[in-house]
Amino acid sequence: MSLVVVGSVAFDTIRTPAGEARETVGGSAAHFALAASWFAPVGIVAVVGEDFGAEHMNVFHGRRIDTEGIERAQGRTFRWQGEYAGDMNAARTLDTQLNVFEHFRPKIPPSYRDSPYVFLGNIQPSLQLEVRRQMRSSRLVALDTMNFWIERTPKELAQALGEVDGVFLNDDEARQLTGTHNLAKAVRSIRALGPRIVVIKRGEHGVILYTDNSMFTAPGYPVEDVRDPTGAGDSFAGGFMGHLASSGDLSEANLRRATVFGSVIASFTVEDFGLRRGLRLTHEEISARFREFKQLSHFDI
Repeated sequence: MSLVVVGSVAFDTIRTPAGEARETVGGSAAHFALAASWFAPVGIVAVVGEDFGAEHMNVFHGRRIDTEGIERAQGRTFRWQGEYAGDMNAARTLDTQLNVFEHFRPKIPPSYRDSPYVFLGNIQPSLQLEVRRQMRSSRLVALDTMNFWIERTPKELAQALGEVDGVFLNDDEARQLTGTHNLAKAVRSIRALGPRIVVIKRGEHGVILYTDNSMFTAPGYPVEDVRDPTGAGDSFAGGFMGHLASSGDLSEANLRRATVFGSVIASFTVEDFGLRRGLRLTHEEISARFREFKQLSHFDI
């Protein structure tokens, strides 16, 4: 398996100015895996409950997504309910039911353990670290985090960051993690913790990639009809890591291409609720929008 993701598979109930979707399949690992599968085979490690039926598993079937790592536990699947208003840059959580996810301890199938690329989704930093230490031969391991872990488990998060190659977080989280308002200084502090690749997600304003050698900015694609931003960050990470896994190229130039591919996939994700847009996406659409992204920021000196 060239790429592995560890995270959540959930049922999401989402309300936005564009409408509502109830109990649609979501979660960080689901969004990541669907996005990454356009580029490379991906193994998914997660837990679901007894209520996650064959019709729900079908979202993964027929794609380059291996589900051996999805554990089925007694009880109900993780559920999240939220709503967006205004510019839809942030969700307001209405209800969270961890259910089987509360006691989730990732079980990595033996066939996944030599995977060269690994993404540790938004779970407890101690679990991220546990998984990281099982993936000894990986070329690139990246993690995602959020304000909850920054506030509640700062020491564990710092330890996890010390053992990964990359981190994905938004600008507010970067400032919160470092206690530094200036974003450039905050990123320098984060890189000093361990990750050599720092990706700052800025929603509709695009993304910034920081590496050893440079800073690269990709614009946000001007989507005309944003219906649901849920999962856009995980979709970005899936496109980014999927492209790297498919090419095996960690050069500066290819990291920049991965940033644009991640932005392309995320721009499609927001066009419908949950996984719906990703499920009907085509390679032709991805290629066409990739070319549009190039035109958005190209200029001659």
